[in-house]
Amino acid sequence: MEIVTKIAPIALALIMLGLGLGLSVKDFTRVLRNPNDFVVGFICQLILLPVVAYILILILKLPLEIALGLMIIAAAPGGVTSNVLTKFANGDVALSISLTAIMSLLSIISVPFIVLTSANLLGATSISPDISMTSIALKMALVVTVPVILGMVIRGFTENFITSKINLINKTTSLLFIIVFAAVWIEERNNIFNYLAQAGLAVLILNVIMMTLAYFIAKKFVTGMAQRKCISLECGLQNGTLAVFVATLMFNDVAYMVPTAAYALIMYITGFIFIYILRKSN
Repeated sequence: MEIVTKIAPIALALIMLGLGLGLSVKDFTRVLRNPNDFVVGFICQLILLPVVAYILILILKLPLEIALGLMIIAAAPGGVTSNVLTKFANGDVALSISLTAIMSLLSIISVPFIVLTSANLLGATSISPDISMTSIALKMALVVTVPVILGMVIRGFTENFITSKINLINKTTSLLFIIVFAAVWIEERNNIFNYLAQAGLAVLILNVIMMTLAYFIAKKFVTGMAQRKCISLECGLQNGTLAVFVATLMFNDVAYMVPTAAYALIMYITGFIFIYILRKSN
């Protein structure tokens, strides 16, 4: 796991820098003008997703490592991928960006709280006594919050240049995402299929349930189809690199990362199937 431990923080910081380069103050203030859609997406992602993941763990009686790995990916915010696929699906990209931006900044508190709380509920004893919510939050702030703010500052001074290069920035962050997960697969190639056999079904069920559930909740409470697509994809496409980083902070065992790696593969497949179904139904 040595390679992944070294790569994940650097890759995550660069990905979050790329996210910051694509943001402006209006992405945060937009929610004040139309808060209802944002609140629905926020509740679905921050509260409903971890709750569904925890219920799934109890129903499937997952091994502790897989269970906590599932909670880590459920606690992670959406990433740049959700913004890209929302655009591809003709969803509300502005809402997607606002959800990703605010959830990413809040993640330094929400992720350690959700993961440590679920670890206690599941009776985990493998967490180092040096690990606390404060220590995780501080380390996450260095690779999540600081790069996002730095990216926004750089954009503020070079708006036209950054805007012209935003597609290149998005492609670069996607490549970094792929590098991290390739490292996980390469480093644990002898064990990965055994882990996937245990985690694959759980992450598939979680992903499908959440996209479906979020869609029908959004159908009842948000303003239109574009917003439904956005919220569904935000709840189905998580920031896997951030999840890997949190797993490496808390545990010295790749088994905790396997649900993240499995989810990263599955979410693209289900995401495109979801978009295809929506386009066909329209």
